[in-house]
Amino acid sequence: MKRSRDIVENRRKQIISILSKTGEAHVADIAAFLDVSEITVRRDLQYLEDANKIRRYYGGAKIAKDEKPEDIRDINERCKDEIAKYAASLIEDGDTVFINTSTTALEVIQYITAKNVVVITNNGNAINSHKPSSVSVVLSGGELRNVKGSMVGEFAIHNLNRVTAKKSFLGCSGLSIQNGMTTEMMNEVDINKVMLERTRGKAFILADHRKLGVNSSFVSCTIDSVTDIITDEMADPALVDAFRENGIRVETVRING
Repeated sequence: MKRSRDIVENRRKQIISILSKTGEAHVADIAAFLDVSEITVRRDLQYLEDANKIRRYYGGAKIAKDEKPEDIRDINERCKDEIAKYAASLIEDGDTVFINTSTTALEVIQYITAKNVVVITNNGNAINSHKPSSVSVVLSGGELRNVKGSMVGEFAIHNLNRVTAKKSFLGCSGLSIQNGMTTEMMNEVDINKVMLERTRGKAFILADHRKLGVNSSFVSCTIDSVTDIITDEMADPALVDAFRENGIRVETVRING
C-alpha cells in the first residue's frame, strides 16, 4: 500500500516538475512522457488543482504560481454558479424537480424564474437558501447528517418513493465513462438512485470541469443511465467528446468574467 502511494506521489511530483520547466503542457504529452494513461493524468491534475498547485485548461494544465488560491476558488465558484443558472433556465412553469445534496444543485433554486415550481430535496441546507416566492421547497425528511446537511436513510427513501418529478438536477463527486456518476458519501447513493428512477422526464447531472473523468468511492448510477450532463467551458474537450460518443447530451456553459 505504501509503495502504491509512493508511486502516485512521485508521479505527481514529476508532473509539477514538467509544468515548472515548460510553463504548461497537454494531457497527452504528459501521459506519453510518464507512460501512463490520459485518465490517470487527469486524475492527478484534478488532485493538483484542488491543492492549488496547477491550473487546468482545455486539454492541459499550467503551473499556478501566478495565481492566488483564492483566484482559483473564485473561478471554480463561477463555474458552479453558471451551471446552476443554466440548469434553472430549463425548469418550466408547473414543474416538480428533484435536487440532491450537491452545492451546485442547491444553487439552482435561487435562479428559478418559472412559476409554481415544486422542489423536492434531501438537502437540509435548502431551509436557509434563498428561493423565489413562486417556488415551494419540500424536504424529504430522514436522518440529518450535520456535516453536509443531507437527509438520508430509509425514511427519506420511503418518502421519495411516493412522488415523481418532471426533471432532476443531481450533482456528483465524479463522473466518468468507466464508473458513471459517483459520490464520496455511501449513504447518499440510494437517495440518488431513487431520484433518478422517479424522474419521468430528463435527469441532468451537474458536474463542473473538475468532476469529469474523476471516479469517487461509491457509484450512484452507471454511464448507461446518464442522458444529460451540464458542465462548463473549462471541461476537457476529449472528455466531453467521450461522453457524447456514448450518446449523452453535454451542455458546456460559458463562464462570464
